Amino acid sequence: MEEKTFTISVYSENNVGLLNRISGIFLKRHINILSLNVSESEIENVSRFIIVVETTEKWVKNIVGQIEKQIEVIKAFYHTDEETIYLENALFKIASSLLFDEKQIQNIIKESQSTIVTVSRDFFVISKSGRRSEIEELYAKFKPYGIMQFVRSGRISVSKEKMEISSLLLEELK
Repeated sequence: MEEKTFTISVYSENNVGLLNRISGIFLKRHINILSLNVSESEIENVSRFIIVVETTEKWVKNIVGQIEKQIEVIKAFYHTDEETIYLENALFKIASSLLFDEKQIQNIIKESQSTIVTVSRDFFVISKSGRRSEIEELYAKFKPYGIMQFVRSGRISVSKEKMEISSLLLEELK
């Protein structure tokens, strides 16, 4: 089977130790987690983990099955990149002098559809939302000028298909 990028969504109660047990499932199978994000979900008191991995469909099915065996997990799903709408966010901290001394910096910001979040005497911060490849491209453009700090979030995603998640979760909770 061919390896692909999969986004795993895990709906769970928010309990201490669950992240450790979930990451252990990947560790046992020697599968690297490419991205991890945990946040509130659309359902009150239910958290959503978004985990991105590169593996085969056989392995991702197996992993989702193991994740669902965790007591706090309500439901887990997996999707391919083609089945989801996804973004990552990044912040770039760059020396303020470059904003005024290097005209190309302003062009890079404008062309990449980035946003200046703050400007101070010593630095300015740029925010960029998009696909990982877009963020990596922007990073490559800023790198020759010097990046003081850089941080990128994990993937956030929603499925393209209609998912009556609230009713599915309510069924699971019964």
